[in-house]
Amino acid sequence: MANDIFGGLGGLMKGLSGFMPQDDPNVKLMTAQSELNDLKKQEETVFAEIGRQAFAANPAAYPQAEKLRLIQANIVEAENALKAAAATKDQADQQQQTASAHSTCPGCGHVNPDGTNFCQECGHKLGGMVCKSCNDPLPPGTRFCGVCGACQDE
Repeated sequence: MANDIFGGLGGLMKGLSGFMPQDDPNVKLMTAQSELNDLKKQEETVFAEIGRQAFAANPAAYPQAEKLRLIQANIVEAENALKAAAATKDQADQQQQTASAHSTCPGCGHVNPDGTNFCQECGHKLGGMVCKSCNDPLPPGTRFCGVCGACQDE
């Protein structure tokens, strides 16, 4: 990949090459480079498969086994950190959505500044909507509660 004259844009360039004149030497060069890169990726994939099979058959024969175990442990830690970061992001998004729901007018959808009690656009009363049946918080404009299914129009 280091000798790919198009850097990380090889796939994009390959897609765009269909719109370029096919007899252009630059297009031919780009197409050949892209094909070479694809073949090298296929080769790496096959070597990786062979290596996995050989390692699975006899892990003690490879001095890199301990290094591999450490890398795999680090992968597990990284996956856990990713899951924790995703959960934190989801929680922050939910808090943002809840805060936005309190300032978004359920009547006209206008987003009002925090601390406003009535819509500055239509005068509708602001505040978090809650289900008439189970008191679960609802986003603006909700007709049916997602928790208990009660209709909010009644």
